[in-house]
Amino acid sequence: MDLRPFDALLLVSFGGPEKPDDVVPFLENVTAGRGIPRERLEEVGEHYFLFGGKSPINDLNRELLAALRRDFAENGIDLPIYWGNRNWDPYLREAAEQMAADGVRRAACFVTSAYSSYSGCRQYREDLYAATDGVAIELSRLRHYFNHPGFVGPFTEATKAAVDDAPAGTHVVFVTHSIPTSMNEASGGPGREAYVRQHQSVADLVAAGAGAESHSLAYCSRSGSPRIPWLEPDINDHLAELKASGVESVVVVPIGFVSDHMEVIYDLDTEGKQTADELGLRYVRADTPGAHPDFVAMVRELLVERAAVERGETTDRPSLGELPPSHDLCPIDCCLNPRSSLPVVGSAATPA
Repeated sequence: MDLRPFDALLLVSFGGPEKPDDVVPFLENVTAGRGIPRERLEEVGEHYFLFGGKSPINDLNRELLAALRRDFAENGIDLPIYWGNRNWDPYLREAAEQMAADGVRRAACFVTSAYSSYSGCRQYREDLYAATDGVAIELSRLRHYFNHPGFVGPFTEATKAAVDDAPAGTHVVFVTHSIPTSMNEASGGPGREAYVRQHQSVADLVAAGAGAESHSLAYCSRSGSPRIPWLEPDINDHLAELKASGVESVVVVPIGFVSDHMEVIYDLDTEGKQTADELGLRYVRADTPGAHPDFVAMVRELLVERAAVERGETTDRPSLGELPPSHDLCPIDCCLNPRSSLPVVGSAATPA
């Protein structure tokens, strides 16, 4: 299979601690430059200590890596796959240096963040630029895939299974990571609010495919100053609102996450479930894509698609819903950094 001009794939993720001693240093990496006191980081770290001081994210990435390598081999693709994280070992810089040492000159990057926002896209592109500073390698981020059938399909399948087992009148709550409202407003370009629009589109697609009677969008994992507006409603507040309106059963679908991150196993499986139990709500959480075969195949399809584009060939760009397939190169004013202007990989020459 022709994948020119790429000679490697890089799996790009957030990273997470693997043992208790990693927790606070990891959180210091995540919050670098924000002046958050160590005491506050230790408080947040208690979420990780509930699970042995280990985030599930690295093991989930290892599972995805193994599935990708199997899929590549089964489809006749002889291309090495590397892995680098933004905030913990293995770091992006180490991955870039290893690829360069192995003779890789241009790698396609699959980022485990499906939607547009500063923290979910542009910040990764800043980190990719920094990782390659002084390293003889070019990195190209594959397009956003929030509306790709390989992302929507596994969520629809999992949601339908949960809805089919639920009593009549069950309400489906789609959940994603909250971000500051200003970050949402800048996502996709000034005033475009792409983050919310993309999530709402996916929620509508999955709800329709799963046969949900009713559905809504809520948020989790808010952090930062209480003086700064963030997207609402919070999942716990929303569960109380649903109960007050007469809802007795909910299916919770974490459509903002590609796998069971800490935000899923703590914010939803632990805290959200506790809130539902206190309210007397039946509560079931649907699966994330993880290493679902369709999600794994999607990564390969995005790579093949982008390689064809780079060679100047016409190719299919699958997408579902009313929003078009995402761009390969982000406009220069897309998802702007709220604090400073840093160089990035993969920008187009013109604004949105």
